[in-house]
Amino acid sequence: MPETAATQCQGTPLSENTQRTMNPNGGPTKAPHSMTSQKKIDILRVNYLRGPNIWTYRPVIEAWVDIGELEDFPSNTLPGFVERLTAWLPSLIEHECSPGVRGGFLERLHEGTWAAHILEHVCLELQNLSGMRTGFGKARQTSKRGVYKVAFRTRQEQVGRAALQTGRDLLLAAINDTAFDLGAAITELSDMVDSLCLGPSTAHIVDAATARGIPHIRLTEGNLVQLGYGMAQRRIWTAETDQTSAIAEEIASDKDLTKSLLQACGVPVPEGELVRSAEAAWEAAQSVGLPVVVKPYDGNHGRGVSLNLTQQAEVEAAYQLAHRKGGGSVIVEKFIPGDEHRLLVVGKKVVAAARGDVLYVQGDGVSTIDQLAELQINCDPRRGRGEDFPLNVVTPSESAEVILELERVGLNAQSVPAKDQRVLIQRNGNVALDVTALVHPTVAAAAALAARVVGLDIAGVDMVLQDCALPLGSQRACVIEVNASPGLLSHIKPANGEGQPVGTAIMAHLFAPKVDGRIPIVGVTGTQNTGRIARLVAWLVHISGKHVGLACSEGLYLDGRRVDARDSTHWDAGQRILINRSVQAAVFENPSATILGQGLAYDKCDVGVVTDVSWQPGLSEFDILDAEQTYKVARTQVDVVLPSGTAVLNAADAQALELAELCDGKVIFYGLSAEHPTLVQQRNVGERAVFLRDGAIVLAQGAHEISLLPLASLKPTKAAQPEMVMAAVGAAWALNIPPELIGAGLRTFESNPHKTPY
Repeated sequence: MPETAATQCQGTPLSENTQRTMNPNGGPTKAPHSMTSQKKIDILRVNYLRGPNIWTYRPVIEAWVDIGELEDFPSNTLPGFVERLTAWLPSLIEHECSPGVRGGFLERLHEGTWAAHILEHVCLELQNLSGMRTGFGKARQTSKRGVYKVAFRTRQEQVGRAALQTGRDLLLAAINDTAFDLGAAITELSDMVDSLCLGPSTAHIVDAATARGIPHIRLTEGNLVQLGYGMAQRRIWTAETDQTSAIAEEIASDKDLTKSLLQACGVPVPEGELVRSAEAAWEAAQSVGLPVVVKPYDGNHGRGVSLNLTQQAEVEAAYQLAHRKGGGSVIVEKFIPGDEHRLLVVGKKVVAAARGDVLYVQGDGVSTIDQLAELQINCDPRRGRGEDFPLNVVTPSESAEVILELERVGLNAQSVPAKDQRVLIQRNGNVALDVTALVHPTVAAAAALAARVVGLDIAGVDMVLQDCALPLGSQRACVIEVNASPGLLSHIKPANGEGQPVGTAIMAHLFAPKVDGRIPIVGVTGTQNTGRIARLVAWLVHISGKHVGLACSEGLYLDGRRVDARDSTHWDAGQRILINRSVQAAVFENPSATILGQGLAYDKCDVGVVTDVSWQPGLSEFDILDAEQTYKVARTQVDVVLPSGTAVLNAADAQALELAELCDGKVIFYGLSAEHPTLVQQRNVGERAVFLRDGAIVLAQGAHEISLLPLASLKPTKAAQPEMVMAAVGAAWALNIPPELIGAGLRTFESNPHKTPY
């Protein structure tokens, strides 16, 4: 189940029950009759596969589509179609498709390919254009002529479903030469991405986790994400972690208390006072010495902050602004000349730093200040509305801070400055210029100390510095704020240069080196007593001293106690196990229908057990009609075995044996006879096997054998099913459970779920 890029898709293969005429170059010839009416594409079924599946390791939308008459009209038989489609979506040139080169998909379009394959690529590109990068897709014909399964990667189900509908409409418009408002469609999809997908900062952290092999589960529709499984998990909420102290957050929101604590620990802070009236603000300004800064007692992102104030009217107006923005008390403090800096502290060190910039507009003698801001500031592609932009749009008439700044020099947003007159627009709030490499160690040490004093594990420390490259003691410098849940985008996507690996730093803070947040996971698939095997494996793991979660057809179990008697071979039950902080190991039964209809509940496993590859009539619902197709379903369980893991395979099943070469880890075969050729060969190369000899289960690695437990000593229900027991024993052995404990577990296992102890 290798995941290829979307642009590497394999397109739409020909099936035996479909007759097509091929030209000498491999593409279809012109259809034998002309297109006389508008064509349709019907979406028959849409399924969201949330975990590893027969298509890929990642979540996909799987749509069953009926292309109807278009089965007789490949792309090269539709006049003007390719030109219309590529005029709407010129970026399709980036799709490599099966040729494996840039422009490969366009080559397929000109040679001739079918509507289902084209729909796959259109859906992917619509998601890319809406801001949600995706890169995998396939289209496969079903047993019914003209009906295809189209699968494409999506990072959010609702966005993927919407992209499918929009893609179908766009494709039909291009085929039938009708109008289509692409701009409106992309805007609608982009709005969905903004509201439904992880924010860019959280997504950056999750990407860093993925790069380290750490799995993740999105716990809410917001940015609360679990990294890792069970007891090994950690949680983040953008720049907050499960180590972030609520007390520290309260301290950080109390600017006056923060200053007092920092000052007591030797961190330089500006002198200031807490005030509750405009008159008191002016008195405080005179006390600390002009010029001053006036800001909300509880504020962030520079809102309501006024700098370098020298006049009573300015101070009193700034007080009113700060009071409105903060909704409470106001701080007046000494103004320290210099540039605003934001230093990001993760753990005990500074991992990124950004410097602010003062904004001006220059008059042309014609345009208002609002218009100048649009022409000279907002034209910067780094500025925009939303989390994807490191710098915000500036509209003077809509910003109380800018209005106050303009009033200080007798202007307003509709004033028209003289030609070449420079007008100060904003003194702060533009912290997006990366200076990480320039920060002097003493400056970094002061920022890290400030975060520790407040008690935050991740903090944004705002400092005023004349030059961040100079020693702290050689310049006028101070810490003006310590912020919990700091913004990360200015460090990830700064206005200059490359972004900093903030996500990598947060992963290093949350997980020790070589720790991947995983717990031992066993998956069992096949048709031979897989529910009972899963229960027995879970019991053997529990006997070894671990808290075990089990989701199988016989119910949901925690440490041998059945907490839900309903069939739990589904995604939601699996998630209940993986988010449980007490679970140290997990076992899952994965019927073919679950793999086909939902995907696996986990991304990777330590042990994958395949009892057999047997077709069953119920699989016809998924258009799986024979053992060969069933093999592709069963391989999903082996494809997800970690390189450090093991596949446990039934040597008596020929197709199960074929799965061995697909496993990234080791393989344990089990069978009834030590003389089985596969087991003999396995032992000859020094690998492990499980078999029966003289009525006892034997574990063997190479020539070394360990006799376990005579089957006669087991309860009759278990003794009658030796292959079931061997599969479970093989899984336990793969988890390095000692043979003595395996034997104890076999003797104490209660096969009747109704007798499970509570």
